[in-house]
Amino acid sequence: MSATILIAGDDFAQRRLIATLVHQFGYQALTVATSEALARLQASRASPVDLAILDLANSDGLAVLARLRELAEKLPIIVQTSKAAVDEVIPAIHLGARDFVVKPVGPERLRVAIKNALATARLEEEVRFLTRRAVGALAFKDLGGGSAEMARAVRQGEKAAKLAIPVLLEGEPGAGKEIFARAIHAASSRRDGAFVAFHCAAPPNDLESVLFGRKKAAGGAEKTVGKRREAQDGTLFFDRICELPLAAQARLLRFLQDGEIQEGFFQEGEIPGSKRKGKADVGLIFAANRNLIDLVKRGFFRDDLYYRINVFPILIPPLRARRNDIAPLANRFCAQFAAAEGKSVRAINTEAQALLCAYDWPGNVRQLENAVFRAVVLADGLELTVAEFPQIAARVAGFGVRVPAAPVRAARPPREKEFIPAEVRNPNVLALLDENGNARHLDRLEAEAIKFALNHYRGQMSAVARKLGIGRSTLYRKLKQHDLSNHHDMLAQVPKAQAAVA
Repeated sequence: MSATILIAGDDFAQRRLIATLVHQFGYQALTVATSEALARLQASRASPVDLAILDLANSDGLAVLARLRELAEKLPIIVQTSKAAVDEVIPAIHLGARDFVVKPVGPERLRVAIKNALATARLEEEVRFLTRRAVGALAFKDLGGGSAEMARAVRQGEKAAKLAIPVLLEGEPGAGKEIFARAIHAASSRRDGAFVAFHCAAPPNDLESVLFGRKKAAGGAEKTVGKRREAQDGTLFFDRICELPLAAQARLLRFLQDGEIQEGFFQEGEIPGSKRKGKADVGLIFAANRNLIDLVKRGFFRDDLYYRINVFPILIPPLRARRNDIAPLANRFCAQFAAAEGKSVRAINTEAQALLCAYDWPGNVRQLENAVFRAVVLADGLELTVAEFPQIAARVAGFGVRVPAAPVRAARPPREKEFIPAEVRNPNVLALLDENGNARHLDRLEAEAIKFALNHYRGQMSAVARKLGIGRSTLYRKLKQHDLSNHHDMLAQVPKAQAAVA
C-alpha cells in the first residue's frame, strides 16, 4: 500500500494542485484546511498518515506546525512558503519541518522532497525498531495493524498482557507468532523479566535449564546459567507446542496444575537422588502452527493439556489477510537489510510495492522477509523495483512475462452463404489515393477532373473552360496532353446523333 500524505492549506486551488501531483507520484492524498489538520491527524488511527505537507501562507501556519509536532512527534512534515516569505523556513525547520518547497513548486522538486522525507522517516523508525527489539521491548505498534483482522488480534493481545493466564497463539508458519508473543511480554507486568523462547522439538534438558537457570555440563557437573537465560519472573514462550513429545506433555501438564517443577521434570527419568523442587513464577505463552484439535483427535496431543493451554486463544492472521501491512513490513525489512549489508537501497518503488501487496505469501512474514533480503543483496540501484522480485512477479498476473496466445482462425462459413461486401462509391467523388494507399499524381487527378467536366457539360467546350477556370486554348492543350481529344470528339457526336433520330 502506498504512503498517505496529508495536504493542509487554506488555498483550495493550491491544495488541489499538490494533491494532483501527489497522485501522479503514486501516493494517496488527503486534503484539509489548515484549521482541520490537527483534527484529521488525531483521527488518523483508522487511516494512518505517513507525511504532511503544510502551507505556511496562513498567518498561524507556524503555530499549527508546532501543534502538529506535539501531536505526532515522528511525523515527517514538509512546509510550503512563498518567495516573499522564505525567512519563515528557518523557524519552521527549528520547529521540526523536514524540508520546504517554494510556491509555485515544481513537480520534480516536490517529488524529491516527499521521497527523501519518507525514506528518512523509514530509516529512523527502523533504528527505533531495532533498538526496541535489542532490549526486548517490542510493542504492538511494531506488528502493523492496517487490516481489521490484525487490529482485532492486537486488541486481544493488549487484553492478554494484563491477565496472568496462559495465552495460545494460533496461525500459519511464518505469521509472526514469536514477535506477537514478545509484544505481549513487553506490555505485561513482567516486562522487566526475561523473555525466553523454547522450541518444543528441542531436547528436554534445554527446557529444564530454561526454567531453573542451570544445566548439566560435561561430566555430569551442574552449571549455572546466567540471569538472562532464566525465565523466572519473566515470560516463557513455547514455540510449536504441537511438536512437544507426549512424555513431555504429561510433565508440562503437571507443571501447569501445581506451578512447581522438580529437576529432571522434563526428562524421561528423574535425576537419581535429586529431590529439589522450584516454584516457577513465569508468564506462559504457547504457539501452534497446526490444528491442535485435529492432533488431539488423532492421539498426538493430550486433550487435558490442550484445555489447560487454550485459555486465551488468539489467531494471528496470515499475511494475505492483512495486505495493508505488507508494504510497511517490506519497507522495514528493506531499510534493515540495506543497513546491515552496506547497500545504498533507500526504498521500494510504488510498482514493486503493488506487486508485493498483490501476492498471497504462503510463507507469510518469513517469506516476505527472505524475498526482500534477496532483493536488497542483488540490487544495484537506489530503489527496489519489480525486476528485483522475479519469482514473485512470475506468479502475479499483470507483472510476469506475458506470452500472447496463438491467434485462433475463425471457421469460414459455407461459400453459398458467404457475403462479399461491395464498396458503393459516389461517381462524383474524386479518389485522392491509389489502390496501394498512396497519394495519386496531380496529372491523373487533372485528367479525371477534365474528363468529368466534359461528361457533365456534354462536351460544350465554352462551359467546360469557364467552369474549370481556364481558357479554351488551355483546355484544348490539356485535352491533347491527357489524350482526351477522342473522348471530346465522341461527346460532340452525341447531339448530332440525337438530332438525326428526332
